[in-house]
Amino acid sequence: MGQALKKFGSGSEVKAKEIDAIIKKCYEKHCGSGKTTYELNLTHFYRAISETVEEINKKFGHTQIRIPDIETLNQAYNKHHGEEKSEALTREEFQEILEDVIKESAGLTGFGAKEIVLYMFGIPAAALFIKQRVAPKALPNDVFIPLVTSATVYLLAKLNKL
Repeated sequence: MGQALKKFGSGSEVKAKEIDAIIKKCYEKHCGSGKTTYELNLTHFYRAISETVEEINKKFGHTQIRIPDIETLNQAYNKHHGEEKSEALTREEFQEILEDVIKESAGLTGFGAKEIVLYMFGIPAAALFIKQRVAPKALPNDVFIPLVTSATVYLLAKLNKL
């Protein structure tokens, strides 16, 4: 799981382990404890995947993963578990389905990117506006704008927003 997660998200082994723990918890909630495939129809399975993605999004606030569409999920389910199997979905199958769905179709939404763009352009523009009102001659704009932009990037990196 950790190797595949590195392909669609930046982060360390700790991040991969946290996502793995979330997947395990959601699997146990929806698919574990002896449930058969008949109890886990496509609607319930889609809900399980949606809740897993939602939990990952909660854990890593800056990463927003799109919920997959039903056709993609159905194809991944049939690929890894098959339509005719009556035994319960294994944790490995659940994990493989989730990896395929996230890598192939879900991807990342623009929520985190929009936030970063807002910070990268909004903070330097606001700082320039305030500087022009308070002390316009204190520091030249050619020095001030790159300084504020660099400080913004440094702060975003420290807050793990980049």
